[in-house]
Amino acid sequence: MAISPLAASLPDADLAQFGQDPWWVIVLKAVFIFLILVLLTLFNIWFERRVVARMQHRVGPNVHGPFGLLQSLADGVKLALKEDIVPKAADKVVFLLAPVIAVVPAFVTWAVIPLGPEVNFFGERTPLQLTDMPVAVLFMLAIASIGIYGIVLGGWSSGSTYSLLGGLRSSAQMISYEVAMGLALVAVFLYAGSMSTSEIVAAQDDLWFGLILLPSFVIYVISMVGETNRAPFDLPEAEGELVGGFHTEYSSLKFALFFLAEYINLATVSAIATTLFLGGWAAPWGIEHVWAGANSGYWPLLWFFGKVFIFIFMFVWLRGSLPRMRYDQFMALGWKVLIPVSLAWIVAVATIRVISLEGDINRTYLVAAIAVLLVITVGLMFLGDGDKDEEAPVEADREPQDAFAGGFPVPPMPQGGAVRGGAAPLTFASGRTTVTAAAEENHE
Repeated sequence: MAISPLAASLPDADLAQFGQDPWWVIVLKAVFIFLILVLLTLFNIWFERRVVARMQHRVGPNVHGPFGLLQSLADGVKLALKEDIVPKAADKVVFLLAPVIAVVPAFVTWAVIPLGPEVNFFGERTPLQLTDMPVAVLFMLAIASIGIYGIVLGGWSSGSTYSLLGGLRSSAQMISYEVAMGLALVAVFLYAGSMSTSEIVAAQDDLWFGLILLPSFVIYVISMVGETNRAPFDLPEAEGELVGGFHTEYSSLKFALFFLAEYINLATVSAIATTLFLGGWAAPWGIEHVWAGANSGYWPLLWFFGKVFIFIFMFVWLRGSLPRMRYDQFMALGWKVLIPVSLAWIVAVATIRVISLEGDINRTYLVAAIAVLLVITVGLMFLGDGDKDEEAPVEADREPQDAFAGGFPVPPMPQGGAVRGGAAPLTFASGRTTVTAAAEENHE
């Protein structure tokens, strides 16, 4: 059996090469990941402000540094120098620990994300990945769920009603969309035959899972926007309803840590989507056939972060385009649409895998039939939700009410088109003075 070039670039399929590095290589890898995430956060803040400004026909940051690239650093220094305030009603210990709980898991998740193949790292042969394990994807999901506790505890410990409501929203949001996200990854496990991130990347040598498992990919992308509390799903910090949500009472460096956690999580879910659905650090299709060294050395870092930036641009585009959803609509999307579709798709993928491995049925026709069934299922779900929106019962004719009873300045509503084509007198009463105006409606 021939070994694919991408699989051959991975040293050992049994993960035995991980954990064998010298201690100084492990330390340098960890520092390397930390620096990448900090610099990536500074760049993403600048990138988001520039893209949204472009969408709104503004300039955006352009003063500090070339092209305004140092604006994020200036904002960080400003936050650090601000007065640090702790509310009297706050639980001080939890209030101080919550930002740390939010930001630490965001860094730890990157320990199992493969950034590239085995390279020469200061004279040592080592993969561009801190570590890996047979259940690496489950490890990422578990660590990501711990980060939500920082938001929940931060909202609870602030002693503010708005902060508490933001924390409760975040916990409900995490429960709802974490389930859909986990179910979306089951199909990836079935096709890859492993939960190791490096082996999942190697399994996508022929075709990316984002194409083979398109419904799983779409469900994961929607769920990752909900998991990161980004617009249009930024309900835990909805400033129009909750002032600022869970971080209303935070300031200075503690607020900066929440800000840092949000943008690192933005890059983390993008990196997970790249690893599980877009071939990870492998070069886009066709490049490896033209350039033999596209998947060797440090070049895969370029492909990996290029795919990550595509997702980050999508986050920014959504924020600049879509309004915030209503909370009941947001929860209905998770429980009534994403989770049922995920369950149906898992059954379909499992059936395809069993038949492909043990049967002789044409997979093309099978996939087409299952896709049609999924479309019908989703259609029936939406039709079922629309039944309750039928015509409302016609109310019995009631006697017209006097809109000016009590002297309130309320103009009467037109009834039955009585004012069409003519002038309707509008009377506004204010104290002892009564003013009458003619409101003309032209319906030509």
